[in-house]
Amino acid sequence: MKIIALSRALAGLALAALIASPAAAQQTRAAAAAPPQRPNIVVIIADDAGFTDFGAYGGEAHTPNIDALAQRGAQFSRYYSSPLCSPSRAMLLSGMDNHRTGHATIIEVLAPEMRGRPGYTMRLEPGVVTIAERLRQSGYRTYATGKWHLGHGEGDLPNAHGFDRSFVLDASGADNWEERAYMPYYQTADWFEDGERAHLPENFYSSQFIVDRMIRYLDADSARANEPFFAYLAFQAVHIPVQAPREITAHYRGAYEGGWEQLRANRWRRAQELGLLPTGAAIDAPHPSLRPWASISGDEQALYARSMEVHAGMLEAMDQSIGRFISYLQSRGLAENTIFVVTSDNGPEPSNPIADPDFRRWMSLTGYTRRMEDLGERGSFVMIGPEWANATATGSLYKFTSGEGGLHVPLIIAGPNVIQQRIDARAFVTDIAPTLLERAGAPLNAPAMDGFSMSALLAGETPHGREPLIPLGVEVSGHSALYRGDFKLVRTPPPLGDSSWRLYNITQDPGETTDLAAQMPELLASMLADYQAYAERNGVLELPPGYDPQAQVAHNTRMKIYQHYWYIFAGIGLVGLLLIGGVIWLVMRLFKKRPA
Repeated sequence: MKIIALSRALAGLALAALIASPAAAQQTRAAAAAPPQRPNIVVIIADDAGFTDFGAYGGEAHTPNIDALAQRGAQFSRYYSSPLCSPSRAMLLSGMDNHRTGHATIIEVLAPEMRGRPGYTMRLEPGVVTIAERLRQSGYRTYATGKWHLGHGEGDLPNAHGFDRSFVLDASGADNWEERAYMPYYQTADWFEDGERAHLPENFYSSQFIVDRMIRYLDADSARANEPFFAYLAFQAVHIPVQAPREITAHYRGAYEGGWEQLRANRWRRAQELGLLPTGAAIDAPHPSLRPWASISGDEQALYARSMEVHAGMLEAMDQSIGRFISYLQSRGLAENTIFVVTSDNGPEPSNPIADPDFRRWMSLTGYTRRMEDLGERGSFVMIGPEWANATATGSLYKFTSGEGGLHVPLIIAGPNVIQQRIDARAFVTDIAPTLLERAGAPLNAPAMDGFSMSALLAGETPHGREPLIPLGVEVSGHSALYRGDFKLVRTPPPLGDSSWRLYNITQDPGETTDLAAQMPELLASMLADYQAYAERNGVLELPPGYDPQAQVAHNTRMKIYQHYWYIFAGIGLVGLLLIGGVIWLVMRLFKKRPA
């Protein structure tokens, strides 16, 4: 016993000597803090899912696999992204502001005056380092499947930005049943595998394929099974065209017959009951451009209600594929040491392209239909439109805008050393990269990131990741916002707004119902100065006079159509010239035949 006691005493003295050395103490703390094994990382991005679309956030869609991650991990109530997909994805993958990445906006709405300017090149610019590159340098396997939309062709695809294997769509969207463009801006749906043009299988459905191909990559790298992996699963759900299998869509028959005003009120109430919004907070009145449900015909109501059924079905289909992927990881003993991130790139899609006669003509030429009997199935084109988008956003406006409906989206993080909790601290899309890199033990070296690690927040060691009073700015195509403390400064350009700055206590008033700009001029001026500093620091350009994003999309699409089908227009022009020449020749012949 004396020997044991002496041994313990000597061990205690040795430990005390180690602790007395600052360097040794630092090493001891690092060893204690380091996880026993570097975690695998799975990032799951839904496309255009609103804040309350998942079941865990109060939506009608059956999403048990996403909900299970929320129940055992961290569910965020105040997480923000950008209002458009490419800027959000660039920020998520780099931890840098979208203007620093080259994706200040999306190419489809880019004004000619901005094209090619720094921050507006529509590609990941030199010096931008993705999380995949940083993780690969730290010994991770890296894979990407699904939507990319961060550049086209050699040098701009995932294989040039740190991904070992990838099968991605480079466009903003595409058909979910076949290799087919979804709007006339694109002539084809271009998919690439490891940087080379690739084609889809016959039995393609986007959510299923994205998971199947990721599983194939992991299986093919069995020789590297001892290395951790980073899997980037970028789903097409629920970007237009909204499409889902008939048997899943059928689960929601009749769920949306009450209309968009009823859904918006129900979603708002459920979010409060779940603690995701403050109890008693008011919601803003619908924008004047949004139609009342009662103002449309019964047939139109039935078609719109069925469109939302397809929307819910598409979310459920995505969740089923996520469940298959989790089951795959579980079968190989990988799930327990995997960090899962589930989020959306921006708020819900309001576009209604079918209202455009040119788009309807394009649908006829390409064979797209919008029929009740097969809505959401192969060959059908479905969108939910601005009214449903505003209802599912559960906030002001929707995608494309800096209202809460465009920026406020779901975020769930689950995995090792992530305690079960609801997180009310503000978080931003640029915070994901530094968080995951810290968890992976990867160096946070140059270039510097704009985001803040949430690792301690996830572990329950601190009440916030970024300091609440540090200004958080965001801008995409003139839609601008700045958060600081309890307040939000926001500007909405025409046609949805008047470009004036408004001020809200966003903590108490997430519905953005009471503009405080006139009541708090000093705070308004202070936050406006913060926004201007943000804009100058990141190279934000002012919009050209008269800029309208919808008009710009239409113009850019026309230019693309001319580019794609120049030979048809040239042929028409040639035929026209020949006809004019023939008429002139005939007239001249007639004049020659007249007697003097």
